[in-house]
Amino acid sequence: MLTMTKIDDIRKAFFEEGSSISEISRKQSTDRKTIRKYIAKDDFNQSLLKPEIKIEQPKLSPYKEIIDSWLEDDRKAKKKQRHTAQRVFDRLKQEVAGFECSYRTTAKYVKAKKEAMYRTVKSALPLEHKAGEAQVDFGSADFYENSRLYSGKYLNLSFPYSNAGYIQLFKGENLECLLEGLVAIFKRMGGVPQRLWFDNTSTIVTKVLKEGHRDLTEKFLRFKEHYGFSAVFCNPDAGNEKGNVENKVGYHRRNMLVPIPKVKDLEIYNRNLLKKSEEDHNRVHYRYDQSIAERHKEDLKELLPLPTAEFDCARYEVYCVNLWGKFNIGSAHTYSTSPKHAGGRVTVKMTSSKVIPMDENQRAITEHPRLYGNSKQETMDWLPYLKLLSRCPSALKYTGIYEMLPDPLQEYLAKQPKSECSHVLRVLSWITEHDGFKKAVESVNEAVVRNISGIDSLVTLHDYLNQSHVQEQMDIEGRNLPELPPVMFHGELYDNIMQSNGVKL
Repeated sequence: MLTMTKIDDIRKAFFEEGSSISEISRKQSTDRKTIRKYIAKDDFNQSLLKPEIKIEQPKLSPYKEIIDSWLEDDRKAKKKQRHTAQRVFDRLKQEVAGFECSYRTTAKYVKAKKEAMYRTVKSALPLEHKAGEAQVDFGSADFYENSRLYSGKYLNLSFPYSNAGYIQLFKGENLECLLEGLVAIFKRMGGVPQRLWFDNTSTIVTKVLKEGHRDLTEKFLRFKEHYGFSAVFCNPDAGNEKGNVENKVGYHRRNMLVPIPKVKDLEIYNRNLLKKSEEDHNRVHYRYDQSIAERHKEDLKELLPLPTAEFDCARYEVYCVNLWGKFNIGSAHTYSTSPKHAGGRVTVKMTSSKVIPMDENQRAITEHPRLYGNSKQETMDWLPYLKLLSRCPSALKYTGIYEMLPDPLQEYLAKQPKSECSHVLRVLSWITEHDGFKKAVESVNEAVVRNISGIDSLVTLHDYLNQSHVQEQMDIEGRNLPELPPVMFHGELYDNIMQSNGVKL
């Protein structure tokens, strides 16, 4: 059947433009018989839909309750492990005494029942929501992490049936945040909602197609298949279709994110948010004379089981590394690798909170906190640079790395004899590894101010300024211990002592 737009084009070409049927057939790529049909048609009233004719199957009636229970249990199973009509028929013959219905009768009922159970809703949510279905959305909220202000995003998952909600806080709204947040909530609940409603966010929807279809990102498709849930998407600009979670976004912000949170460790804070979410379920439901927690038990009963294998929510991409050993994600954020990878390419693992460049053996070169925001930012891990330079200090001033070093370090290294540069760089890498590069630079700057030189003096000063124990750790690791002669073991002497009851012969 042709669309009304195409029918209008055919009739316009014939009646107004005077085109022949053959010409219209060629231009419209449509059969001439069909064109004649719509040229001759004079009634364009919309046909009324015929009501479904309910097929009575009295012979199967005693067994419908059993079939329905099997098919309802299938909601918790993966699609490939659900009952087929043949399997239902076989089980009835094997397990139910007196069953004599035909396969055709059984299959007809199973098909109708499945169509009713799994029919996709395209326009809007029904007024009554089934237990086990959930809606997903992000909200915006500021928070402080270690005194730094972030314009954060928080993930909300809400169950319309019970009005139970869960929340997780992030620094952004990318796919990694979405997936990690959902996984944390799934684990907390001990299962996966059968159906999840989303809006058309670009993190998972690449294109909105006709008739309610969507092109989805490959990573999200893998995630959906891994956990076995059905994904349903609202019509564009129709937030009312998931009104429960829209309300929950505001509720969570007002009740859990006011005043502005001050966070030391975001991972620990998110675990506490899940605990607070469950405590909030003790409220009385706004429509029913029950607590949210009591109704939420029905949601939890309908959850799909968690998969046995963990899902890797990280994103992996390959980036070009510049001559200083750095790479850019987007136009604003710069991360370091190591001098060894300058001018090459590295695979980068990205989670919601970390950026981890990896070498050719998929081992971490270093690890950075993930940067967020539109302003230009850079995160630099100096440890790989210092370790490499300590092995070839003579090349220090002939590389771009020397110019990248802070002024106090350049000044301090310039005062050292060439023979000492390697040791100084090694000690700096050791201090950096234990207390961070910033503390190392502060100690060197103080050494420059006090005109202190020498490795031992530098380490002692650093320990004094930072109440640290770098010198002690270096001694424990054996870095300053004298080389001892090898110990010779004489087994025959030990045997003689044992044979004489401890008296040396």
